[in-house]
Amino acid sequence: MEKFAFIIHPIEISDVYRKLKFMQKLPESMVEKAMKIVPPFTISHITGVKSQYNETEGWFVTCPLTTKQMIELPEEYVIKKIIKAGKLAEKLGAKIVGLGAFTSVVGDAGITIAQNLNIPVTTGNSYTVAMAIEGTKKATEIMGKNIKDAQVLVIGAAGSIGKVCAQIMAKDCKFLTLAGRHTEKLEDVADKILKDTGLSVKITSNVRDAVRNADVIITVTSSLDAIIEAEDLKPGAVVCDVSRPRDVSKEVAEKRDDVLIIEGGVVEVPGDVNFNFNFGFSPKTAYACMSETMMLALEGRYESFSLGRDLTVKQVEEITKIANKHGFKLAGFRSFEREVTQEQIERIIRNAKKKSEQAS
Repeated sequence: MEKFAFIIHPIEISDVYRKLKFMQKLPESMVEKAMKIVPPFTISHITGVKSQYNETEGWFVTCPLTTKQMIELPEEYVIKKIIKAGKLAEKLGAKIVGLGAFTSVVGDAGITIAQNLNIPVTTGNSYTVAMAIEGTKKATEIMGKNIKDAQVLVIGAAGSIGKVCAQIMAKDCKFLTLAGRHTEKLEDVADKILKDTGLSVKITSNVRDAVRNADVIITVTSSLDAIIEAEDLKPGAVVCDVSRPRDVSKEVAEKRDDVLIIEGGVVEVPGDVNFNFNFGFSPKTAYACMSETMMLALEGRYESFSLGRDLTVKQVEEITKIANKHGFKLAGFRSFEREVTQEQIERIIRNAKKKSEQAS
């Protein structure tokens, strides 16, 4: 049988407290010290991933460091710990390993990790982009907007994921803005879009102003802090937050009942899959990055498919074909760790309409 592994880690210290309840009485500093010492370990055995062509099994392996630790600790130390998690995946029998959350961002985005393992490594970024775009388009349609006429904003468009999101979105919209800190890199992306599609796009380093003018937003940064606040969003706005930690402030969920925030697309995994670990999703569904690792195993494509910071449109198109072949598909939306229901969407649409009418 084909075999894979996927490396996960606690996003925040609250994730550690939630999963390891005996640590809840300990101060954060003590928990962080303990996590530095604890070696990577297996979280669960994943079974039942099966398409009409093949089947696979795998494991969740944890690298016990929070996002904050991965950023603040010496890069070499963090990469070595991720490599140890990869070595554990090898011992379990995995033939490919995926990098989850910030393990795919640290250093050179997986290249050094792959060089130190005997199995290929993928960040899952190709399918993450595919699902972010499909999810965004579907959410935009549900909110009654036409993507062609909407003001579309990609935040973090100079990065590997954001750049490709912008290139693909440029094929479907007339009004596109790229936002980020590095305007020179944004200009390079804008030039490529102009060359490939004929679309002239705006660029800006003023994220807040760009958010205030946008109907549809895809945000993909590596920021530790939220960059989209409740007061900045237009009524009826659609935001696809691909970043971990989130780019959208938690206050948006509390204060804005007239905007639709999604966390990329939730993916339905083929077969009678059991992850044997609750990472907050409905049964038989997963993140796109996890799904990419699984589908490559099903396909027998044991190669470092998405690695480094040079993601391409061609890779996104290719992984989408593999996903379609094996039956991976968009299963709905999540927002702030919870499923978005049809009732919630209808309420958001009503509230957005009401606020827009009051403003006009």
